[in-house]
Amino acid sequence: IPATSVPSPSGSVPGAAAPFRPLFNDFGPPSMGYVQGSQSSYPDLLSVIEEMGKEIRPTYAGSKSAMERLKRGIIHARALVRECLAETERNART
Repeated sequence: IPATSVPSPSGSVPGAAAPFRPLFNDFGPPSMGYVQGSQSSYPDLLSVIEEMGKEIRPTYAGSKSAMERLKRGIIHARALVRECLAETERNART
């Protein structure tokens, strides 16, 4: 994934650098598709959280697809939080 792309759990979003491509699967740990240490995970995490917010209202309205996108977004966000914590630990040691 190019450094300028921003994954989006709700599909192709106007203004996003690239269409959403899942970086994880349901059959193992998330790979996230990043090279370790290539760039900060914080902007990616903020983007995922922002996109998840757009799925809340449709989920309450009963949209099954929005619920699935929200679930995938949560999984993605959890993996990014782990990356951010690891990045913080690495930065604290240097």
